[in-house]
Amino acid sequence: MNRCAGVVLLVALAAATGCGEPPSSTFQVTARKLSGARVYVSDEPGGRMVVVDPVAGTVVESLAVGKRPRGIRVLDDGLQLLVALSGSPIASPGVDESKLPPGDRAADGIGLVDLRTMKVARVLKSGRDPEAFALSPDETTLYVSNEDTAGMSVVDMASGEVRGQVPVGEEPEGVAIRPDGRIVYVTCEGANGVVAIDTATLKEIARVTTGARPRGVVFTADGAKAFVTAENAGVVTVIDAQKHLVIHTITLPRPEGAAIPPRPMGAVLSPDGATLYVSNGRAKSISVIDVASLKVTRTFDDIGARPWGIGISPDGKMLYTANGSSGDVSVVDAATGKVVRRIATGGSPWGISVPR
Repeated sequence: MNRCAGVVLLVALAAATGCGEPPSSTFQVTARKLSGARVYVSDEPGGRMVVVDPVAGTVVESLAVGKRPRGIRVLDDGLQLLVALSGSPIASPGVDESKLPPGDRAADGIGLVDLRTMKVARVLKSGRDPEAFALSPDETTLYVSNEDTAGMSVVDMASGEVRGQVPVGEEPEGVAIRPDGRIVYVTCEGANGVVAIDTATLKEIARVTTGARPRGVVFTADGAKAFVTAENAGVVTVIDAQKHLVIHTITLPRPEGAAIPPRPMGAVLSPDGATLYVSNGRAKSISVIDVASLKVTRTFDDIGARPWGIGISPDGKMLYTANGSSGDVSVVDAATGKVVRRIATGGSPWGISVPR
């Protein structure tokens, strides 16, 4: 916001309140929002949340939030953010866990960050080793994947307490809630499948076999389909989200000359729901899928080193990827597939959240 615009807003506020007192915190946040877009990124080994201005190409702020921040989401009001924190030691796939140091269970939780003050306001309980989570449509309940315990925890947002736990399967990761709020899907990397859970009864209602090592999951806005990224299989499994049955498997093509085949990780739908974008990890690419035909229409190459988390701007024009190996965030033109800029964040970016 330029100085003149700021003066006009301050005068208008003073006139409206009948006094010359400083603007309220709500006004300050509104002013901050007017200053430009923001992208929020979790840095797993660095224990930070990084705030990026994707237009200016700069890191605006960096906040220490706790150990191993991974799953991350801005609440609908745009003023608060949730981030999954874990005290379990970082370990590569296939490592002998008996040789790892003991976990710090006191570090487990879901951090609630006040974006007005840039402070962790409180930490909700989460169950052991939370990795990712989904929020109910009314934002009253969290559904959290607990990797160490092969389960899902149900957390009440108001009290910050765990009110239920559901066993799901080996290495749960991705979590998504159907738009009607009635069903939660949890991907299980070690079990090569998705578990469907009724949110009213907290009972498992179906298990769906997917491609090997399922990672992320996203529902269409009408709740008809779910897309599950399968890293080791190089496919996206398409599920009928009402009947909980596989209806299609989309094989992601390996571009000519590519050193590594697609390793699908994160997924995000365009605002109009017509296009699915999939980050391909060590393949350094994004696959573009037409939702109507379930066909791959394009591959955006050379996006960054190991893009994992992926987000999209509210207008659908820009994609953002968290590139873990190169410690940066890529801003990608969704129409051309060109990397507009790469923003150095340091650390190892994991998740991304873009305010709606």
